[in-house]
Amino acid sequence: MAKQPLIPARPPCRLYLITPSAIPDLGAFVLTLANALDAGDVAALQVRLKAADDPGVLAAVEAILPVAQRRGVAVILNDRPDLAKRSGCDGVHLGQSDMPLAEARRIMGTEAMIGVTCHDSRELAMDAAEAGADYVAFGAFHPSTTKATTHRPDPEILTIWQETVEVPCVAIGGVTPQNAADLAKAGADFVAVSSAVWDHPDGPALAVREFNQVLASAN
Repeated sequence: MAKQPLIPARPPCRLYLITPSAIPDLGAFVLTLANALDAGDVAALQVRLKAADDPGVLAAVEAILPVAQRRGVAVILNDRPDLAKRSGCDGVHLGQSDMPLAEARRIMGTEAMIGVTCHDSRELAMDAAEAGADYVAFGAFHPSTTKATTHRPDPEILTIWQETVEVPCVAIGGVTPQNAADLAKAGADFVAVSSAVWDHPDGPALAVREFNQVLASAN
């Protein structure tokens, strides 16, 4: 009988989608989203609409939520625990300048997922983990067309985190099918992707399929 490994194998790295920063045609986007989610494994979808007002965010979540949840994809709202709770999202993602995690947890409840942006800092990530974050996000690992970035961590931060902390980590920032495997091998539990999916020349569905193939080869 083969010996069982002393340390269980790490689950495969998975895709974490982030919506475009603006969705001019919500009906068309929902159809595109459904096709993309049907094309391969996606762990979560973050609704990130920085310029939208509260009614716009709520309308987007109302349309997106059933499409994602029917496919087993968690819906996470960026920045706003109050709207996340009100709209029935599975969780919320907090930046360093957003509401404190403890207050977000009070609003969202114990079952909600809460992630925290930690840039290139293991100290910020440890603080978030100790405060009860369900995942931490490091980045941007590469230049991003989605948002301006000033932090550029070395992928080694993923390796060190993976070896020392159980809380999952997300790699974000300029992630493409060409560099996703390296981040997965370094220790990312998830790679967060936006423009590389929605702006893919052959369409979002093919992009999701391509990312899945790349991540599968990295495990």
